[in-house]
Amino acid sequence: MQTKLGSLVESWVNIAIGFAINYTANLLILPMLWGPARHNAGLSAFILGIAFTLISFARQYVLRRWFNGMKFGNKQEVVVNVQMPDRR
Repeated sequence: MQTKLGSLVESWVNIAIGFAINYTANLLILPMLWGPARHNAGLSAFILGIAFTLISFARQYVLRRWFNGMKFGNKQEVVVNVQMPDRR
């Protein structure tokens, strides 16, 4: 289980990385949409929405897996294995 501090750090890292990725995606995707689809604003908005949704999903999945694998921000879970005596 993740601590509150671990969740806070994960959220800020997600925002910082997300900004950098989305800024770069804007530089790459928007010029493509300004050309052929510029007369259809609805189609351009839909394509851009799909692209950013897929980017966001992939980013969040990778970051969540990375933070779950780290020791930082995770509480140690105690597992107790109790074996009952055999009563025959």
